[in-house]
Amino acid sequence: MPFTSTPRGTRLARRLASHRLDTWGHPYESDLNTTVTLIVVELAANAVAHGRVPGRDFGLCLRLDPAARFVQVEVTDTRYDRVPSESPWLPPEPDAESGRGLALVSALASRCAVMPRTDGGPGKTLRAEIDI
Repeated sequence: MPFTSTPRGTRLARRLASHRLDTWGHPYESDLNTTVTLIVVELAANAVAHGRVPGRDFGLCLRLDPAARFVQVEVTDTRYDRVPSESPWLPPEPDAESGRGLALVSALASRCAVMPRTDGGPGKTLRAEIDI
């Protein structure tokens, strides 16, 4: 689902993710719902702050795979020139003013990756999988 590359878009992505997980049987107060929602917020905020191209949205895709027992979060932006470093998931230096979002995602997710968009558009996709 596309969202505007604004703080409002991030807020709406968070609300959608939490509601979808509740619909899938993982209540709002559950650990899984809280964890996935936090990951969505961090990845969406990164898309708005670092992947924003004026007039273009960021995308959110949530998948629940009950057989494989994981939830997958993908956030796609349209900026191809600002790809996180090869180790974006490591914590920053203690006195750094930013850079903790992807480290937080890494700590909460079971698996993380950065990849080119698969739909042929410009930009990148950040993926996090959370085991159930």
